[in-house]
Amino acid sequence: MLIWSRAGRRATLFVAGLLIFVLYVAPLALILLASLAGQWNGVWPSHFGLLNFVGVFQGAPGEAIWASLVTGVVASAVALISGTSAALALRGWRGIRRKALDLIFFLPSAVPSVSIGLALLVAFSHPPVLLNGTALIVVIAHFVIVSAFAFGSVSAGLMQLPCDVEQMAESLGASSAYRLRRVTLPLLAPYLAAAFGLSIALSMGELGATSMLYPPGWVTMPVSIFALTNRGDVFEGSALTVILIVVTVTLLALVQLAIRGLAGGSARGR
Repeated sequence: MLIWSRAGRRATLFVAGLLIFVLYVAPLALILLASLAGQWNGVWPSHFGLLNFVGVFQGAPGEAIWASLVTGVVASAVALISGTSAALALRGWRGIRRKALDLIFFLPSAVPSVSIGLALLVAFSHPPVLLNGTALIVVIAHFVIVSAFAFGSVSAGLMQLPCDVEQMAESLGASSAYRLRRVTLPLLAPYLAAAFGLSIALSMGELGATSMLYPPGWVTMPVSIFALTNRGDVFEGSALTVILIVVTVTLLALVQLAIRGLAGGSARGR
C-alpha cells in the first residue's frame, strides 16, 4: 500500500467508507424507505406497508417487469451468441483488418443510446422493413447497445486462454467442433458469464433508446419508473426501482450458478 502509517490507512478507509455510504448506500436506503412509505411529510417517511408494491403488480407497471425480463434476456442471449462467434472468428486476425472490425463492433458503446434509438426509429419506420410500434424494435435496440460489451468480454477471455491446451487436444485428434465444445467454451465460462451478466445489467437499466422506441403495451421498467416519478408518484416509482434491483441481481446470480454448473459438468465429463 502507498499509505504506510496505520493512522493514514484508517483515515483513508474512513473517507472511502463515508463516500460509499453517502453516494451509494444512503440513496438506496432512501429508495427502499420510499417504496414502503405511504406519506413523507417530515424528515422520515411514515405509514409503512406494502401497498406500493401491490399497486405495481396490479397496475400497468407490473407489465413492465415482464417486458424488461424478456427484452433483457433475449437481447443479451443474442448478443452473447453473436459476440462469442465474432470473437472466435477474429481470434487469429492481426493488423489493420482486426483493428477496423474491432472498431465496428465497439462503435455502439461509443454512441449515445438516444442516437441508436433515433437511428432505428428512422430506419425501421417505413417499408420494406416496418418495425416501429413493435416490441421487436426495442429488443433490437438493446441488442445493439449490449453487443459491444459481450464481444469485448469474450475477446478479453480468449486472449487469456492458454494456447497449449487447445493444441494438445488437436494433437490428440480432437476435431474443431469437439475442441470448441469441450475445451474452449468451458475455459471461457467465466468470461461468458461476465459478458451475459453485464449485458443483462445494461439492458435492464437502459432508458435512452427505449424511451424513443417503446410501443404501447411494451414499457420496460426504467421507462415506467421515469413515467411514475415524472407525474409525482415517487412511492410507486421507488417500489418499482426496488423490484428492478432485485430482479437484476437475481438474474445475475442465476447466470453465475448456471455457468458454474455447466463448467463443472464439462470438467467431470473430461
